[in-house]
Amino acid sequence: MANILVVDDELGIRDLLSEILNDEGHSVDLAENATQARNARQDNVYDLVLLDIWMPDTDGVSLLKEWATAGMLTMPVIMMSGHATIDTAVEATRIGAFSFLEKPITMQKLLKAVEQGLSRSTASAQAQSASAAAPASQPGARPLGSLPQNGLTGTLHAATVLSAEVDQGPMSHQGFDLDRPLREARDGFEKAYFEFHLAREGGSMTRVAEKTGLERTHLYRKLRQLGVDLGRNKRG
Repeated sequence: MANILVVDDELGIRDLLSEILNDEGHSVDLAENATQARNARQDNVYDLVLLDIWMPDTDGVSLLKEWATAGMLTMPVIMMSGHATIDTAVEATRIGAFSFLEKPITMQKLLKAVEQGLSRSTASAQAQSASAAAPASQPGARPLGSLPQNGLTGTLHAATVLSAEVDQGPMSHQGFDLDRPLREARDGFEKAYFEFHLAREGGSMTRVAEKTGLERTHLYRKLRQLGVDLGRNKRG
């Protein structure tokens, strides 16, 4: 789960982006102008920011420049606009924006941009952690990978490899008891079908609806009818 800030002066866009990102398991804060965004950034640490360019008080590019100057641009920022020029997008990128989304924003483009931004955020955090931990290593210490693979070490290595091979996520092929009434057999199959997709998509209702071809409202109703545990596979 990532902490994401959405900054946009249009209520409909804030609500839509928040709904999609919440379905993906993320924690979302909302700001309708630059003033609220400044306060939110001062009080919280975010993994990603979605920032509208054209806002009534301060435009997004100016806010981005403020954060960069103050050393607060520690997270990827994705700029959004329905009528920005190429020059504006280039300027935002030069200041430090990660990418640019043109409105109207499709769900596929949003999720892809967010995924890429969070990947960069995770990579940066890991690099900082590795850099901070480097002085703690002692000269002459042997890395774990160079330890002899025998005795207890070899056993643990073999168990790790075996575990990695066995744990392959939800099974796409399952057996069903066909010696029962059609309705019960059908419900059993449908429950297993939806549980499989929920597990594979990390509990994301948005992605499951897209994969199964169902409207999200219909999907929720169907899952409740089948008794599917909606919280079991939710990303934590």
